[in-house]
Amino acid sequence: MYYGADYYPEQWLEERWPLDADLMQEAGFNVVRLAEFAWSKMEPREGYYEFSWLDKAIDILGERSMKIVLGTPTASPPPWLMSAHPDTFRVRADGVRVTFGNRREYCPTNKTYRHYSARITHAMAEHFKDNPNVIGWQIDNEFGCHDSAACFCPQCQEAFKGWLKERYITLKRLNERWGTTFWSHVYNDWSEIPLPWTTSGSPNPGLALDYRRFASDSYLAYQQLQVDILRQLCPHHFLTHNFMGFTYDGLNYHALAEPLDFVSWDNYPLMMNADPARIAIAHDTMRGLKRSGFWVMEEQSGPHGWENVGPTPRPGEIRLWVYQAIAHGAEGILFFRWRTSRFGTEQYWHGILDHDGIPRRRYQEVKRVGEELKRIGEMIAGSRCRAEVAMLLSYDDRFAFQIQSNNSRFSYSDHFQLYYEALHRLNVPVDIVSPQGDLSHYKLVIAPTLHIVTEEIISNLQRYVKQGGLLVITFRSGVKDEANAVVNRALPGLLADLSAIEVAEYDSLPAEGRNGLEFVIPGLAIMGQKISCEVWCDIIEPKGAEVVARYTEEYYAGKPAITLNRFGQGQVVYVGTMGDGRLYETLAGWLLTLAGVQTILTAPKGLEMTERWQGNRRLLFVLNHTEREQEVTLEGRYSDLLYGSAVVEGRLFIAPRDVLVLREEKKG
Repeated sequence: MYYGADYYPEQWLEERWPLDADLMQEAGFNVVRLAEFAWSKMEPREGYYEFSWLDKAIDILGERSMKIVLGTPTASPPPWLMSAHPDTFRVRADGVRVTFGNRREYCPTNKTYRHYSARITHAMAEHFKDNPNVIGWQIDNEFGCHDSAACFCPQCQEAFKGWLKERYITLKRLNERWGTTFWSHVYNDWSEIPLPWTTSGSPNPGLALDYRRFASDSYLAYQQLQVDILRQLCPHHFLTHNFMGFTYDGLNYHALAEPLDFVSWDNYPLMMNADPARIAIAHDTMRGLKRSGFWVMEEQSGPHGWENVGPTPRPGEIRLWVYQAIAHGAEGILFFRWRTSRFGTEQYWHGILDHDGIPRRRYQEVKRVGEELKRIGEMIAGSRCRAEVAMLLSYDDRFAFQIQSNNSRFSYSDHFQLYYEALHRLNVPVDIVSPQGDLSHYKLVIAPTLHIVTEEIISNLQRYVKQGGLLVITFRSGVKDEANAVVNRALPGLLADLSAIEVAEYDSLPAEGRNGLEFVIPGLAIMGQKISCEVWCDIIEPKGAEVVARYTEEYYAGKPAITLNRFGQGQVVYVGTMGDGRLYETLAGWLLTLAGVQTILTAPKGLEMTERWQGNRRLLFVLNHTEREQEVTLEGRYSDLLYGSAVVEGRLFIAPRDVLVLREEKKG
């Protein structure tokens, strides 16, 4: 288990470095990230490299048994580069070119910027390739952050034309797929194709979706530029990038993760109101990108903020967040940051130490975790998360709903989270994976609003259901083809055979619009219970499917809202509406029973329970996210790894914001 911090020695006097390293060693750190924002320090002027300061910092840390992750510094270029090459600045969607002063100002397709990025990456790799303390690289920093997912400069426009030619081959095919006969937009030359600038109003949905795909591919190619250099010069070092969790939807994370050894991400729980489910879904999304362990490259360790100061982590919260990350598959945790900067934009983005560098409460909490991980890290290392439930996350769908939300109150991410949170409350492990991925070992697969559907996705889903899986799809699924055009068939389009329904009509509800829902099948129908639904109502005509729930109001009162269809050896549930919390709680329990999925343990609200597996031996993590003592009843016998109890079983009490890590004892 790797445990450490992000450190910026270039911001502090060299006389301080040994003391920082001593404190890190005392806290149990074994890894430090360096240099991801130090381009101007490493290359103070064009072509002149100065690595001696970084060599010294690495030596000091290495003498105290800490390994180093180096960041390529390309997220924040030096002033000399941008001043000499103003064309490298990114252009916003309104046509305005950004200026120097923050970070992520660059255009990822710009040939000049790519040249300088390759050069600094090569110089760093050549210099540090044989340093025994360096174990890996973080490429760039938070691709797409600060509204930088897309650039609209002339070089991007030219590159987009090339991307379109490769995708469509001919203008005739592009015009057909985009439907450019609408509004007389038929293109006769590739040079006529615009970008989806905000100055031109609402763009053609096909053009807008393809530009988001192109922009994402631009970062993929830019990342690959650095990957190729580092693979060649540092073949024994790992490569990663720090992603931004579930809520970030500007780039295709499935594609971006593919060439990396593992995914890292930056976890700031207080920016999510410390909501356990919202933190958990982010961890599970990152784990699902490569279906393997991940690192948290930036873990919150103090108040966050630029112009304003956010709330301070309460006693026990930092430790709780660390173990929640580990419980969901993290294999490395680095805090952001070691010490709070005295200057610059992030003066109020606090680290483990405050501005004065004096170790206080937060440091002691970090140190406690370090001591614990020294004792139990080897018992966790190599264990894996297992899930019988998967949720399908589509970045094409996210892009499409950015272009056309369908209803001003609809959010793809929020809708997705409603299903996840219902499962999280029941302590059900979930993998979050691509619609094109292997689904064969899951008992239940939920695909919220699978909007853009291809033959490849349909074949994958049909194969899964035919073999006995339970698939859930929801409203506005199967609506669009790959070019973001509405399908020329009754909805849910290519999903009609699987679901055995037809959407006869749909009702996009206004802000105050509501309908009612009642279940009609045994086990779900409760006398007098009516669930509120909102935002969207698909009015369903079964074509062989069984009715699960009906609407209770409006002209479609009595019409089906939820259906169940048998397909092959499996089943397909279609949920035609959004509802309040009771809908998802009811559905979750029913679906788990239908799929034969067992929850880990029944627990009170605010008590999260999840597991990792060492072969066939379970590691059970019990996380109390509340401010009161909680009680849980264990099934079986466990050894308490953190508190050293030989065996625990039966009723167990867990203190406020406390954690238990329990290892299942073999029977007999």
